[in-house]
Amino acid sequence: MEKYTIENDIRVFCIEADSFPQGIAASWQKLHSLLQGNQQHKYFGISGCNADGKIFYKAAAAEAYPGEAGKMGNNSFIISKGEYQSELIKDYASDVTVIGRTFQQLLKAPDLETDSVCVEIYEGDNDVRCLVKIETIEA
Repeated sequence: MEKYTIENDIRVFCIEADSFPQGIAASWQKLHSLLQGNQQHKYFGISGCNADGKIFYKAAAAEAYPGEAGKMGNNSFIISKGEYQSELIKDYASDVTVIGRTFQQLLKAPDLETDSVCVEIYEGDNDVRCLVKIETIEA
């Protein structure tokens, strides 16, 4: 595990999976079809628990320009700037279950922000960085 900093809030637009984990692939397919292969976007996965305690998952893309999320007609979300505990997974597609196992380990870290989400940052075609937010202590 290593610390990772997101310098600025990131506005993304999302397609929420109908179910977890079964609906994840379909949410990614829908997002990619909306973007039609546009390479300007950085991709993210966002997961957490809703008010009912059920796990949600959102396939997400960063806005390529301000206001793009509204024009796409999809749910928007802000990935908060700050310090995160992270793990980089190389060639995740060879065993996608490693993502879940990695988050299970990351969620054991001390000083995690309560009510935060788990974030995946897709780097290139084969790698993903898994992140959980560390609680910020104001001085």
